Amino acid sequence: MIDQARQVLKDTFGYDNFRLQQEQAITQILDRKDALVIMPTGGGKSIVYQIPALLFDGLTVVISPLISLMKDQVEQLREYGIDAVYLNSSLSHDVYDFNVRKVKSGKVKLLYVAPETLMMDKTREMLNNLTVDCLTIDEAHCISEWGHDFRPEYRQIAKLREDFPEAVCVALTATATPRVQQDIKSILKFDDSEEFISSFDRENLFLKVVDKKDPLNQLLDYLFTRKKQSGIIYCFSRRQVDELAEALEDEGYSVKPYHAGLSDGMRAGNQRAFIKDDVSIIVATIAFGMGINKPNVRFVIHYDMPQNIESYYQQIGRAGRDGLRSDCLLLYGSSDTQKIRYFINKKQGQEKEVAEKHLKDLVKYLETTDCRRKPLMSYFGENYPKEECGMCDNCLSVDDEVEDLTIQAQQFLSTIIRSGEKFGAGHIADILRGSKAKKVMENSHDELSTYGIGIDWSKDQWMQISKLLIRQEYISKGEHGNLKLEKSALAVLDGSENVFGTLDRSKTSLEGEAVVRTSSEIENEHDAALFDLLRLKRKELADEQDIPPYSIFPDTTLIEMAYFFPQSKESLDPLYGVGNVKKEKYGDAFIGVVKKYAAEHKVEERKKSLEKKVVATKKIGEKYEVIGEAFNAGQSIELLAEEHGVKDMTILKHLKDFLDAGNELRLEGLLNASSLSLRQRDQVLKAFKKKGPLMLRPVYDELNKTIGYDELKIIQLYYMASEK
Repeated sequence: MIDQARQVLKDTFGYDNFRLQQEQAITQILDRKDALVIMPTGGGKSIVYQIPALLFDGLTVVISPLISLMKDQVEQLREYGIDAVYLNSSLSHDVYDFNVRKVKSGKVKLLYVAPETLMMDKTREMLNNLTVDCLTIDEAHCISEWGHDFRPEYRQIAKLREDFPEAVCVALTATATPRVQQDIKSILKFDDSEEFISSFDRENLFLKVVDKKDPLNQLLDYLFTRKKQSGIIYCFSRRQVDELAEALEDEGYSVKPYHAGLSDGMRAGNQRAFIKDDVSIIVATIAFGMGINKPNVRFVIHYDMPQNIESYYQQIGRAGRDGLRSDCLLLYGSSDTQKIRYFINKKQGQEKEVAEKHLKDLVKYLETTDCRRKPLMSYFGENYPKEECGMCDNCLSVDDEVEDLTIQAQQFLSTIIRSGEKFGAGHIADILRGSKAKKVMENSHDELSTYGIGIDWSKDQWMQISKLLIRQEYISKGEHGNLKLEKSALAVLDGSENVFGTLDRSKTSLEGEAVVRTSSEIENEHDAALFDLLRLKRKELADEQDIPPYSIFPDTTLIEMAYFFPQSKESLDPLYGVGNVKKEKYGDAFIGVVKKYAAEHKVEERKKSLEKKVVATKKIGEKYEVIGEAFNAGQSIELLAEEHGVKDMTILKHLKDFLDAGNELRLEGLLNASSLSLRQRDQVLKAFKKKGPLMLRPVYDELNKTIGYDELKIIQLYYMASEK
């Protein structure tokens, strides 16, 4: 059935290839085996259950936590020509009854419901009279008390599975630590299911943390060159949201507020305006964004500190869902930490323990001087394999901005010692600046040898030194905010170690960083003027139907149109996101814009480039078939690698694709690429039998990390081929 799934992927959704672990997860679901699917926001989780839903005979029920999420998903599916409806409290009585009749008629392939709606007697009675092939639980982290968004009503879903014993169950989320993953599996009784955990790395997101100094001006500096871009700004409180939205509007920005204090109508209207590109910026509390699938959000800014890494990761995940470069900026101030601590101290028991751990992990991320992806990935149980990502502020710190701050560090550390490690950064700065503040005089700190030696520096500069020394783990904060020396500080004091760093980390502008791209030639070289015209046409068509513009085509598709200049509907076929339904529905309108622009500017369709794109797409499918058939005919892995000019591991990858496509693979010769002993091979095969063959990480851990991934891939292929 996976071949049918690939056909649906291209014909319906307009994509040439599966991403991440979509294909493996879909294969699992089509085999009617439960699955926990963890993919980053924007990684294509929806495809994982939507394609099986179209191939199953019966109904797929999707349990979703938010009305906005359901509405958004259903609108997009209808644009693909797929029958989908939702049932929730936002619908009028007549529309609700109409949707129920459609479901009962058997015409609907996907039904979206909230947990509360699903548990209603009338809903369960309706479903008991239908064939339910798949139960999908979206935002599955809501099941776990260790998740950042626990919802008690989600716990009831586990009981519902008993009503549909034949239905395969799929749980999906973008944010789940290893502990939350285990919790989800335990509650849903996924004992024999497979996990499909893709990398948590979103390569196209630029991560930057700055010290919060003058937040409004820092924000305005950042937005100055981005007046047409779409973005989300998160604030801690409703009052802050209202004040900031008003300030930005006064500066001429297209902006709306969003928080729980607004009326339902105003919240829904502001969100709708953002989704439909009528408003560029939303300023919001954490109440905004869950399930929003707007792909062209170019920036997410945290004006205030989020409460934990899961919230942060989920919120930045709303940027760049189209795969294009997007920025994630966080303004970090110590007062924000104090606010969060204040609320944590009001909690008790396990709830307080969880919140304290969340804050500790978040601060570790914010204060790291290493690549930011290392602590971020580590939090979700993943090791980031590179030393530098090239897409965060720490990896791109400019050498010219790094100063030798050893003398000032020695003065600061010495003052901490001489004052007995009992005071905070502000007091230490006052001593160094020779302040006559009451606290300094009462403690006779005007008599210390370091009193007044730092008069040349402002108090703010000394506070920056304090932050730098904390980040570099030379000092730490005590329970009452007092500074204490760590062992590593002794090397600084005796002169055997220097301190280097960037003192001013409050700049929000990204001029130097903006040249770093994760993009292709198409993104960099497309015709910007034509792209703008295509966006206008998309907006016009969307407004006529009262749907979000991205439901028609994402920016990625329009960028490809503005690069290839397609001038016939057939030329749209190779473009990203152009399926048969959308090509027939919208093809002529967009081709008309391209043709007119091409005639006025005397440019021609890039036929050769389009042909290469078609060939490149086809080769992905053809090459593994050629290599698989040649191997089955008796050619060795070594000979195939030499013939195709690639490494042995590349041939093995093609053989795995050949096997995954439903073909059989001869066992003889597969193990020739392995250098393991017979004993080691036997150990690995036993580990695959115990942990399952689809994920390498559990097997790697089971073997105490003694066998490398390349060797595991060889034995994995052998194991899967022998099980065919």
